[in-house]
Parts: sequence; structure tokens; C-alpha cells
Amino acid sequence: MKKAIITCCVFTASLVSGLAVEPQDSTTVRRMGQNPDVAKEFELNPVVVTGTGTHQRLKNTTAPVAVVTANEIKRAGITDFQQAMTMMVPSLSFNPTTMGSYLMMNGLGNKYVLILVNGHKLIGDISNNIDLGRIDMSRIKRIEVLNGAASSIYGSDAIAGVINIITNDPEDEITFTSSSKYSGKGQYTQDLNLDIAKGKFGSSTAYRHTQANNWQNSPYETVTAKDGTVGLRETVYPLSFGYHSNSINQKFTFKANDQLSFYASGNYYWKLTDRPVKTKDTNGGFNYDLHNESWRFEGGGLYRINNRNSIKLDLTADDYSQNHKFITDYQGYVPGDYAMSKRQKYYNAELRGVFHFTQNSNTVFGLNAREDKLKSSSGDVEGDAYTLSAYAQHELMWNAFKATVGARYDYHELAGSHFSPKATLMYSVGGFNFRATYAHGFLSPQLNELYYKYYNDNAGKKPTITIGNKNLKAGKSNYVSLNAEYRNDRFSMSVTGYLNYLNDMITRKAYPITDEVINWSRQNLHLTEEQIDRLEDYSLYVNFDRAIVRGVQVDASANLFPGFIVTGNYSYTYSRGKLDGVWQNIERSIRHTGTIAANYSHSWGYYRLNINLNGRLQSKRLFPDEDDAPGYGIWNINTRHTFDHIKHVQIEPSIGIDNIFNKKDCRPKGVNYALLSPGRMLTVGLIVKFY
Repeated sequence: MKKAIITCCVFTASLVSGLAVEPQDSTTVRRMGQNPDVAKEFELNPVVVTGTGTHQRLKNTTAPVAVVTANEIKRAGITDFQQAMTMMVPSLSFNPTTMGSYLMMNGLGNKYVLILVNGHKLIGDISNNIDLGRIDMSRIKRIEVLNGAASSIYGSDAIAGVINIITNDPEDEITFTSSSKYSGKGQYTQDLNLDIAKGKFGSSTAYRHTQANNWQNSPYETVTAKDGTVGLRETVYPLSFGYHSNSINQKFTFKANDQLSFYASGNYYWKLTDRPVKTKDTNGGFNYDLHNESWRFEGGGLYRINNRNSIKLDLTADDYSQNHKFITDYQGYVPGDYAMSKRQKYYNAELRGVFHFTQNSNTVFGLNAREDKLKSSSGDVEGDAYTLSAYAQHELMWNAFKATVGARYDYHELAGSHFSPKATLMYSVGGFNFRATYAHGFLSPQLNELYYKYYNDNAGKKPTITIGNKNLKAGKSNYVSLNAEYRNDRFSMSVTGYLNYLNDMITRKAYPITDEVINWSRQNLHLTEEQIDRLEDYSLYVNFDRAIVRGVQVDASANLFPGFIVTGNYSYTYSRGKLDGVWQNIERSIRHTGTIAANYSHSWGYYRLNINLNGRLQSKRLFPDEDDAPGYGIWNINTRHTFDHIKHVQIEPSIGIDNIFNKKDCRPKGVNYALLSPGRMLTVGLIVKFY
């Protein structure tokens, strides 16, 4: 698998670098076609904001940023955030479980990854797995991925990197779009979008519905007897849970004049799993479904002092809850009853000023106040913590050099004070950019890690206890990287090597059950003697002694000839942690990952054909105390057909195949999986746009 990944990525890079290209516009390459109304642009140098917190062209930012555009997502026929990141960004991976997908980035887990929507933190998790269903793919303009620590701008959580999802604002006077996609196992997505831009006023309304069925690749699960022997038994426990969800997004914008503008937005999200019912005659059923619900509100304004200086205020309130909806009579509940499992709240206010005091510099000042709240019945947690922050950043350009220095001061109610510096330097000559980066990151202990008291019977199998630790220290990192990049009008290639040194990294460690833990369980978890007898070990949140992540990333992209685009990306990550004096692989990390895509587009009059081939290859996923999950390679193809002959109407049917070579893991439930796929699936879609 490793040789296959390296071979594919080197071949792609060699192919695109060896071809002669014709010069075109420095910002974009327009795909050739007879109808200019349906021609699309291939952007080699888009505007990005995540690297420095200010809008800059990709080739000009001192921090290297990976960008996935809405056009790339659309061409691949993708309507799911996880699939988009899996197939297009090799530094990201998802460890699939029936309870959600555990996000990994550059060898580190999801709590070290900061997910932003238009620069504002997104909360919400399902059993510590990020609830990616909250992300509305129909509104995405681009996704920016910044690798490494970025606490100097974004504060806690930004250690492995930052994913910033940028959404569209209305531009046309009125546009209505319906987008549908259907594939196997009952997977269905429906998006409805209405955009209005009239004078000073703008409105964006979006509705999304998604659903899927339960499915298995094997009807068996592994069972361990008391004597240690492992056997099999039939189960109805799904490999992937069925669900249905709905979300509504509304955003208003108002431009009072050339200097002053405002925005306000709200989001409602609702999701319910459809799990098999527990009965006396089956194994693997459930007494309740999981119900997730959230409300999110944002608002703020921008005041442009002049063309070069501005002040912006952003306010965010995010409320996310997870509940149990009972489907059997269980512990005094009857079918239809709800019980709250966990509720998270997040409030944030940020005031930021961007100033150009000289012709060749820009300076950012910011103040930030944040409050996090958590109430969990299953973990017996109810607490909150506030954070107060101030930060500054200065960017200076002279001749071929560009440098950025910044620092942030955070005071966390529980973890105390923290200072986070960052410095980057870029040298440009011809089409080449050379970058060097140092950045400090930190991660305050989460409320559940401090106070959790949680028992999980794991649907009747081996039960687990998770205990919080009030003596945890904040995790810290020091990140350094070197980057070399070449860009011209038709081709770009970037190579980045990095080291991320982490101290006091927070993780869970399993320990044998002791009499002290048994007594604690009786008092705090009110376990029965039968439940206690089944306990084998417990998990405690602890700090790693230290951890080191070493990595190399290679990205190449080219417009080989009019209408044909090829991209190849490769990521190598060596992620190790030291616990109790012993070095081991960081759980769920992957050494080698590669993504490859080829896209062809051509127009004939009012018809445009787009063909997209997309592949991901990765080596095995590492588990220090368990069997590793095997590596895999998966390929998708999608064709899109655009008809633009009706005035003010555009119709785009699509048809494709996911998992062309029918790759799937048919081992019994109870092992570690790297790929959750039911195998080869036909996908069909339809987009109808009225404008």
C-alpha cells in the first residue's frame, strides 16, 4: 500500500511538472467552451483568509494554506463534508465508527483541530465525534485548511490545524436552486436555496434534508468468553446507523453605505438516528435512538474607516444538545419519551481591527471573550469556563521578503494564563515562494476531561468507565515548518516539511479495576453488583509526557490542456507519544495518505460535459493496544451534464459510481475499521437553478 501511494503521487507530480503549458491570466484559467455563460474557472490563486486572518491571494500568504473550492466539490458530485475532506485533503482522515466519525489531522485527534464557519468556532459532538451534519455543503464557497498550530490568532484548540469553511453571500438579484442526490443504502440529500440581493439588502435561505438506512457488511460480531476465547454470533448491530436530519439556515446582510455594513444569521439543526430495536430474540438492538438538536446565531458589523483600515465586531451563540429518544420500555421510560444526555453551549464576542499604517504593512489587533458550558447527565457534569483574550499581528513587506509576527494572550478560568507567539517569513523570486514558520499552540482541558464520571454498557458487551481528572494541565505545542512552492499560470506545486512538538497532551489511558475504583463506582455511578462484576478496566484522562509529529506534504495541481485538470497530493505523518516512559504510535494515526483527481470539461453550445475521477489511498490506521485497521484505496467517478438553453434556467443532471472497485471490509463487528463502505454504489443527482 505504501509503495502504491508513493508511486501514484510521484507519477502525478512528474506528469504535471513535465508538460509544457501556455500562459494565461495569472489568477484563473478559464476552461474552453463555446458558450461563455456556462464556462467555469479553474482557480490556481484564490483569495484566502485563514493563514493570517486577513484576505490575501493564496500565493501571497506567508502561511501555506490548502484550498478546496466549491467548483471542485461540485465536479466530484460530493454533498457530504466528510467525503469532500477524505477525497481531497490527505492530511485529514476520519476514523469511522457507528457513533460518528473521529476526525484526525496531521496525526492528532479532533479536539486538536479547530473547525470554523466564516472564522467562527463550530461546536457539537456525538460521543466525542464531531457532528459533521451541521455543515451545510450547499452554501460553501471554499474550504481553507491551515496545518499546524495557530493559537496566536485563534486561541485554544488550534494545534493540529484549522479548517475554515467559507460560505457564499447573495450576489444575483434573485436565485433559487434545488439540488438532489441519491445513492445506495437509502442515502438521499435534498438542498433548497433562495438568494436575494436587492440594493442594500441581501438574504440567503437554505434548507437541507439528509437520510440513510442502517446497513451491515457482516451479520456477525466477535464475542470474547471469560476464558479468553473469541467466537462469533449473529447481530443486528449496524456497521453504519441510519438517520434522517433537517437543517435551516438564514442570513441577512445590510449595507448601510460604503463604510458601514451589518449581518445576522441563524441556524437550526435536527437529527434522529434510526437504530434497530432491542428484543429478547436478537443481539445488538437498542432501547433508544439518538436525537441531536442545535441552534446557532451570529451577528455583527463592519466599519470601514477608509479603503485601508476597518473595524469588525462578531457575536456568536451556539447551543447543541444530544438526547435519547426511547423506542422500548426502559428504566421507567416508554417509547416516545426523551431524556437529555448532553448539552453544550458556546458564547463568543470578538472585536478586530485591521490597519495599514504604511504602504507595505498591515496590522491586526483583536479582543475576544468566550464562555463554554457543558451539562451531561451521562457523565454527571455541569460546569462552565470563560476565556479572555487579546492578540496582535503585524505583517511587513520589503523587496522580495514578507514577514508576519504575532502573539496572543489568553486567560482561561480553569487553566490560567497562556502566551502564544507566531512568526513566519516568506521569500519570493520568479514563480517560487519559500516559507518558514514557527507557531505555538495550546489546548485547555475540556470540561468533560476534568469532571466526567461516565459508565457505558456498550450495548451489553464489555462495559467501560471513563473518569475525569482535575489535575490535568493544558496541552502545549511548538510547530515549525519549511515550505517550497512553485506557481505559474497553469501549474502549482508545494512541498512542506514540519515538526510539531507537544507537551502534556491529553488522552485516555486504561487501568485495571481496583477496589478503590469499585467503591468510587458505587458512590458516584450507582452501579449494581452485576455491572461491577463485568468491569475489567477503567479509563482515566491523563497527560502524555510528550508527543512528536513529523510530516511531509506534497501538493500538485495543473491545467494540462484546455478543460483537463489533474491534482495529486501526498501526506506522510509519523505521530508518536510518550506515556509512562514508553513511546508508542498515537492512536488512530496514519503514516501514508494520497489523493488523486482528474477532471475533464468541455462545452458544445448550450451543453457542457464534466467528468471527474477521484481517488484516495491510505496505509493502515495504527492502534497501539489493539489490531491496526487495514489500509485501502477507493475510487469514485462522477459525470455532470449541464443544459443552459432555457432562459433563466440551468439544469444539471449527474450520474456516477462511488467505490468503483467495490472495496469494503466484511469482517465481523468488533474490529477496527478504516473504511466504512457498503461497496460499489450508483449515484444520481439533479440540480435545477432559476436565476
